[in-house]
Amino acid sequence: MLKLLFITQEDPFYVRLFFEEFLAHYPRLDEIAGVVIAPTMGNKGLSKLVCQMYEFYGPIDFVRMGLRYVYYKLMSRLAGVWRTRRFYSIRHVCEHYHIPVLEAQNINDAAFLRSIDTLGIDLIISVAAPQIFREALLAVPKQGCINIHNAKLPKYRGMLPNFWQMYYGEKAVGTTIHRINAKLDDGDILLQRESPIEPGETLEALIRRTKRLGARFMIEALQNIREGRVEPLPNNAAEATYFSFPTKAQVREFKAKGYRLI
Repeated sequence: MLKLLFITQEDPFYVRLFFEEFLAHYPRLDEIAGVVIAPTMGNKGLSKLVCQMYEFYGPIDFVRMGLRYVYYKLMSRLAGVWRTRRFYSIRHVCEHYHIPVLEAQNINDAAFLRSIDTLGIDLIISVAAPQIFREALLAVPKQGCINIHNAKLPKYRGMLPNFWQMYYGEKAVGTTIHRINAKLDDGDILLQRESPIEPGETLEALIRRTKRLGARFMIEALQNIREGRVEPLPNNAAEATYFSFPTKAQVREFKAKGYRLI
């Protein structure tokens, strides 16, 4: 038995889909000690986050995404009053499957580390975790920490890998499950898969599809870990490429190449 703890951020659009798929198909829900929800996009202030999203989406798509966000927030609250057939937040998904939800402003805080140390965790899983895992956190689980990254590491380390893979004309995107160490997207590779980019596929559609695929790959990786069938591959830093959040000019270039965000 593997006692698991997930660390993530509340994202009703994309990360929620990972948890929908994972919890619907993982055969051992009793192994999950909880899902920790940290502040969205780390400790970035709301105004900075809004400005970043406005620069990324532009005025029309920003309004569309904003209205969707308000809708999901409202429906998530209403889900506590009556049953719905759809999920509108990660918390909503977890509550449906009776998975404990924890909140942490700082996942590296000593008080938080003490609280999870009592759970006897074997493995911590990062799914779009918005904060860097420091050494003390990495030392808590018996078998370490792993992360899922939507690129074929060591290429496309960093932020929004699906965007950058489309931007540079890749025909397929990768999914990598790897161990976490002190460096970004740097630990040994435990499982790696590739998925074609469909003709005419938008960035949003690609992210949604790869989140669900990633959940299936994570189930496979955990089964391999449980059965001792993992053969780690090197995540060669000498071959790594790093990317940050796209600038407004890079988004324009993305669209000029014929791609759409949503």
